[in-house]
Amino acid sequence: MGNEKELGRNVGRIEPRSLSLGLLVGFFLALFTYISMFDRYVTPLLTVESRVASAYGVPSSLMVEHKMNSPQLEGAGPRNAEEEKPGSDLFKKNDAIKVQPNSSSIIHDASSGRLDASSTPQLGNENIREDRHEKDGDKNSSTSRDSTQKEDIINPKQLGERSADVKPQRKPICDFSGRRSDVCKMEGDVRIHGKSSSVVLVTSNQMRNPEPNESWRLRPYTRKSHKIVMKKIREVSVKMSNSIDAPRCTLNHSIPAVVFAVGGYTGNIYHDYTDALVPLFITSRQFNGGVQLLITNTQLWWVHKYRHVLKSLSRYEIIDFDNDDQVRCYPHAIVGLESHEDMAIDPSRAPNGYSMVDFTKFLRGAYSLDRDSPIKMGEHPEKKPRLVIIDRHRTRRLTNTEEIVKMAEELGYEVLRAEAKFGTEVAEFARLINSCDVMMGVHGAGLTNLVFLPTNAVIIQVVPWGRLEGIAKCDFGDPARNMKLQYLEYSIGEEESTLIDLYPRDHPVFKDPMSVHRQGWTAMGKVYLVEQNVKLDLPRFRPVLLKALELLH
Repeated sequence: MGNEKELGRNVGRIEPRSLSLGLLVGFFLALFTYISMFDRYVTPLLTVESRVASAYGVPSSLMVEHKMNSPQLEGAGPRNAEEEKPGSDLFKKNDAIKVQPNSSSIIHDASSGRLDASSTPQLGNENIREDRHEKDGDKNSSTSRDSTQKEDIINPKQLGERSADVKPQRKPICDFSGRRSDVCKMEGDVRIHGKSSSVVLVTSNQMRNPEPNESWRLRPYTRKSHKIVMKKIREVSVKMSNSIDAPRCTLNHSIPAVVFAVGGYTGNIYHDYTDALVPLFITSRQFNGGVQLLITNTQLWWVHKYRHVLKSLSRYEIIDFDNDDQVRCYPHAIVGLESHEDMAIDPSRAPNGYSMVDFTKFLRGAYSLDRDSPIKMGEHPEKKPRLVIIDRHRTRRLTNTEEIVKMAEELGYEVLRAEAKFGTEVAEFARLINSCDVMMGVHGAGLTNLVFLPTNAVIIQVVPWGRLEGIAKCDFGDPARNMKLQYLEYSIGEEESTLIDLYPRDHPVFKDPMSVHRQGWTAMGKVYLVEQNVKLDLPRFRPVLLKALELLH
């Protein structure tokens, strides 16, 4: 009893302030221990993330991810258990697109059961090789496999997160001042969901004080002034968003992305180059193959036709943007293509000072073309220079081609005739053109094949009647000179035009061609581009062929 009283007196001597401090420290120690034990099971903001992910049509949880009816998951079977083999044929009937994961880049996330690798519609990854290589007898399977690569896929610590090493985000630079195209460039945490046509730059990973959302809309095709055509191009949304509202990443990439369209005038070889391939070279060549191409308004035949060019610009799968249900995250993205002029590159505006000479050299590499320069007549007097005549079988035809061939052969040429039809294999036609020293033809899309001529070769453009010299100069005259080709132009006279069989000689078609031009492109084109064929005056044209021979000395 005496001890209990003594204890009571000792406790009573403790100051109330010291007792309160001890209790507070004990409380925080207990709270810290609790959080440490149960933190791994805490899933903050699950409700918010689920709502945002659903808005973008992407997985918000493992249950949602397994139930999604996205194109890449339907009928896929147990993807985690067995990988698909590469080398699928992408150009089956009905535009069927097959999934082509590469075994080296599939990473299983044990905690989520998802794949950190490409399992989306991809284009241009067919196992197709140059015909010439196959003829050379290269049958080794290890060297004949598709060289398309995949970049190292970053495996994030948590589903939907970007890797911690991404560059600081910057405001998108969307330039709408260009005459030919609109372009948006972004660096940082860029998230692309093709199926919803959405590109998002995450501006903050903090919940507090998020930056205000900004957005832009553009159609990534290079004929922005052609309103009717542009209406058919899919619009892409580019916006800034904080990390809460941004879609969650399903695939992280370590390379840049370029988003562009191939609709519009695609199918006409001239527009294939001036509206797509040349702008794509300007925009993506700077990455030296380390870039992924995402194509909207995709046309599988176009991707197949120009597969050599696309594979030379990118070592990675080509993504069908419109049907891609992944949220792809990139450190750098460009939406739209830089475009300067028709069939032209301005070195002062292009990355690395690229020029049309660089473009033609690039094409020679893409198609494994042998010749960088034409024949030198003085060094090889025993050899005949090769002249190729580009035939046209519908409009602006040469009606006396046989006579032209005979005259050219008498002057010392070896003469070939060729026509670039819609289904022509580009690699084969490119080798034919590259083997020639002189190319001639009436103004038209077929002359676009001048891109395959060796540097300093000669191009002869025959300009139909109708004051078309300005158009001819813009379309092929200036580009030829920019490619370091030697350009000759021959404008026909009234007597060389078949329009004399359709209109009286005192008609404005002959007396005042500009009055026809003032009626608009449709009226002008109907007369001078559609109704007209050409019969060359051989004595009048002969000096042009002689001049071409002189230029080859």
